[in-house]
Amino acid sequence: MAIIKPQNAKGTRDFGPIESSRRNHIFETIKKRFQSHGFMPLETPAVENLNVLTGKYGEEGDKLLFRVLNSGDFLKKVKPEDLEEKNLSAVSSKMCDRGLRYDLTIPFARYVCANLNELALPFKRYQIQPVWRADRPQKGRYREFYQCDGDIIGTESLLSEVSLVEVYHDVFKDLKIDGVEIVINNRKILQGIASVLGVSDKLTDMTVAIDKLDKIGAEKVGEELLGRGFNEDQVSRLSTLLTLEGDSNKKLSTIREFLGTDEIGKLGLEELEFVLSNVRELGIENLVFDPTLARGLDYYTGCIFEVKLVDGSMGSIGGGGRYDDLTSMFGQKEKLSGVGISFGAERIYDVMLDRGLFEEISASVDYMIINMSDEDQKEYLQIARKFRVEGHSIEIYPTSAKMKKQMTYANKRGVKNVIFYGDAEKERGVLQVKHMESGEQSEIKL
Repeated sequence: MAIIKPQNAKGTRDFGPIESSRRNHIFETIKKRFQSHGFMPLETPAVENLNVLTGKYGEEGDKLLFRVLNSGDFLKKVKPEDLEEKNLSAVSSKMCDRGLRYDLTIPFARYVCANLNELALPFKRYQIQPVWRADRPQKGRYREFYQCDGDIIGTESLLSEVSLVEVYHDVFKDLKIDGVEIVINNRKILQGIASVLGVSDKLTDMTVAIDKLDKIGAEKVGEELLGRGFNEDQVSRLSTLLTLEGDSNKKLSTIREFLGTDEIGKLGLEELEFVLSNVRELGIENLVFDPTLARGLDYYTGCIFEVKLVDGSMGSIGGGGRYDDLTSMFGQKEKLSGVGISFGAERIYDVMLDRGLFEEISASVDYMIINMSDEDQKEYLQIARKFRVEGHSIEIYPTSAKMKKQMTYANKRGVKNVIFYGDAEKERGVLQVKHMESGEQSEIKL
């Protein structure tokens, strides 16, 4: 038998006991804040039908879908000439009917449409599950990663956006991550800009290009737009907006002047200013307007969000936006407006690790009973039971091994206190407790 190297699949990671405890801390913090706003938990399958996933994330997103081969003879529907000509599109569509979910929003929309009659609208859910993307792995970017989403569907009220910004703000405050900036824009403003430039039919081209601004810079974005059919004047006028400086109010003033009387652009400004003003009334100051925020996903129609670190040490650690017609893709005739946000749990983990914010979180156990004799195991079990009833974590070393071996295990396991219960302790009806870090010993009456 060949020896297999115990190596992870590229773009994936293991999380041991300590790492898992730290991740659970992040998840529980996010859950707590969502629950405080009335959100309910939801889970959907890892595998979705491909017709559910494709066409929802734009051209770039479709390329990153992990496809699952059909069971059995997955080549039976494939024509030999397609294989010979290497017609990947035709071959793939016949070999694969399913795929791993790309995000949690589209499966959520599918769930809503399938269960609409049972749901009380507006429906507010949070969902914490893994997603998969066939992306190039790098620092802060993985092929398998967890998303932590919250969505409100069934209302057009902008109070939903305000509530979600509040969740963002409070979660990062709870996690003690400083220097967080919540960036906001509105797709209607981008529609207005496209209209003023005379390229309304190229809105998707424009947003996909703008979404790459942080990665490739304004000059390369301009080159891409020229390649997508924009003329020099249009690119020049748009570049002026992409390089605006100053605070949110100054940028809003410039954009308002640029949009002029464009109705859809003006509506986007009104929606954005409503959210900005109400969030500030709550004492939240780190929500800022950025006209270059595009979020290149096709389904966004209103306010869009992205969470960044001011120091630029990591890419976005959250994002989301409003989607007014997403459920119509599943045959839902009644318009269901929705808005949602997502936390990038993997990146948040890396940020907290780099900043030393996990010092108080471990996978340690409060107590371990030293096994002095196999004959005393029943008594050890009774003692352990009393500690667990009081809310402590405790374990018993499974055999009466040498003391050095048991203490070595306790150190490696991260045990906080060890308990000795030998003949001397039995006679006096006490437990001898040693605090592992300080070495101090004390007695507890049995």
